[in-house]
Amino acid sequence: MTKLETKFDSLTSLSVVEQADAVARGETTAVALTEAALAAFELQNASINAAIWLQKEEALEAATALDAMQRAGRPLGPLHGVPLAHKDMYYQAGKPCTCGSEIRKNFVPDYTATVIERLHAAGSLTLGGLNMAEFAQNPTGHNAHFGDCCNPWHLDYCTGGSSSGSGAAVAARCVGASLGSDTGGSIRLPAALCGVTGIKGTQTRVSRYGVMPLSFSADNVGPLARSARDCARIMSVIAGYDPKDPTSATEPVPDYESALTGDIRGLRVGVPTNYFFDDIDDEVNTAFLQAMAVLSDRGAVLVPVTLPHMADISAYGGIMSRCEGAAIHGQWMRDAPQSYAVHLSARLYGGNAIPAVMYLEALSRRGDILQSFADDVFGACDVFVAPALRTKVPTRRDTDIDSGRERAIDAFMNVSINTRPANYLGLPSASVPCGFDSNGLPIGFLIHGRPFSEGRVLKVGDAYQRDTDWHLQRPPIAA
Repeated sequence: MTKLETKFDSLTSLSVVEQADAVARGETTAVALTEAALAAFELQNASINAAIWLQKEEALEAATALDAMQRAGRPLGPLHGVPLAHKDMYYQAGKPCTCGSEIRKNFVPDYTATVIERLHAAGSLTLGGLNMAEFAQNPTGHNAHFGDCCNPWHLDYCTGGSSSGSGAAVAARCVGASLGSDTGGSIRLPAALCGVTGIKGTQTRVSRYGVMPLSFSADNVGPLARSARDCARIMSVIAGYDPKDPTSATEPVPDYESALTGDIRGLRVGVPTNYFFDDIDDEVNTAFLQAMAVLSDRGAVLVPVTLPHMADISAYGGIMSRCEGAAIHGQWMRDAPQSYAVHLSARLYGGNAIPAVMYLEALSRRGDILQSFADDVFGACDVFVAPALRTKVPTRRDTDIDSGRERAIDAFMNVSINTRPANYLGLPSASVPCGFDSNGLPIGFLIHGRPFSEGRVLKVGDAYQRDTDWHLQRPPIAA
């Protein structure tokens, strides 16, 4: 029996699309959805530590205004009445934005991120800021300042990071979706480890104005949600050129949701013959192969592909993000080095030791390497896939890098080994749940596409989810 009252439980079980459609049909209200989400946070947050701050009264006021619009017969946006909460690195004028850090614990911006404005214009409302790795710089969900985020499937295990609160809150049915960020896997890792769906778009696909930076060349904004369809609806809202972000792409934004037909007959799905499966856990590999069988049964054609330059991609990606992170944090590191967690200090200081010529080489090689992928990989397949992690979900203790244990350092670094390449290449990439391991923790797989093929990536994820129910499973804490 659920711990939530029945009226709340039925609402928190709805996906984002189901919530918005139910409000539009008059079957529920924004106030009811908001009350249910706040009740879920009140029940779950002490265990999972997903939220840093919530704005209860303001959220209910916003929901009341949205319901008045609906009753007045005014045009409704695609997310009308849907309560969301986001990684605490999205600026909102007059609201706290801690960035998961000691340094910014009292920071209150005076302007709002474009993606938040677009979500609000589409009819959603924001409940608050969610826990995250300090300055978005670890793949596990540890945080020395606000406490670790805990996996709703088993509290001793990692949520994945750095969008840890986003993954936990969506999995625990506190909200239907959340914006995360992805510089080396920070959307797709929490999605995989918490059993939800997440996508990072093509580099520059979504505006980064008003979003805390980590690496100029690799940062991405995107959603974590219950399903590929939910992600498609949110991406259709937030993607597109933003004059406030001159790096954002001018490429037209399609209706991603309309691409989700379920028909993937003849679509070529590349299965890598190198890199992604090195030292893979047997249970993870089995779940991945079973997922591929589902795609094959739907008519997809599985094609072996050899990925070029993988050693270079790993090296260049690390150089690029470390140097840019060191540049962004340079002044704070000089003024308040004691305010950083140990592992983060080590990472940032290390970036200062990398020669400029190596950083420039890492940047200058991106185009040539991406062209190799366009020719050698996407010439042979339409998307390529891989396990999100090579291992089962690790515990928080086993990946506590600040403990100084050598095995913890190895386990920590291995978490993001399969997600990082997409960031250096700038490719769209989604994580979709595909099973559970023997510890009861989720397993996910990645779908990668050529630049600006988010619709195709989500189409594959949606087709898979039509024939499976992994994305519908509820963790014990929310059962």
